[in-house]
Amino acid sequence: MNVRITALRRSEYADLMERYENPAGYGCDVRIGQTWISEGGLCPEGMCRSAWESMRPFVEALANGGGDFYGGWMKNPHSAMISCNDGFRPVSFYLEAEEQ
Repeated sequence: MNVRITALRRSEYADLMERYENPAGYGCDVRIGQTWISEGGLCPEGMCRSAWESMRPFVEALANGGGDFYGGWMKNPHSAMISCNDGFRPVSFYLEAEEQ
């Protein structure tokens, strides 16, 4: 089953960046509203590797018919809301199994 991944929100914590982060010289290029399709639970082309590692277990479960994470966490049991693991500028992604 395919899983649609949609970037819904970006945050940035300038105070934490100033206090703890070495200047990275790069930034996240994910755009709000950007979508990817994971086919069969595989990482879509162009997906940030760090973000993928945060969402991979959920995408794999959804791709294999799973869902209802944490006993009713999401209104749609075949979806999940996952953030990447960048503690300075996290992006929130909505994952949803596509009906076939």
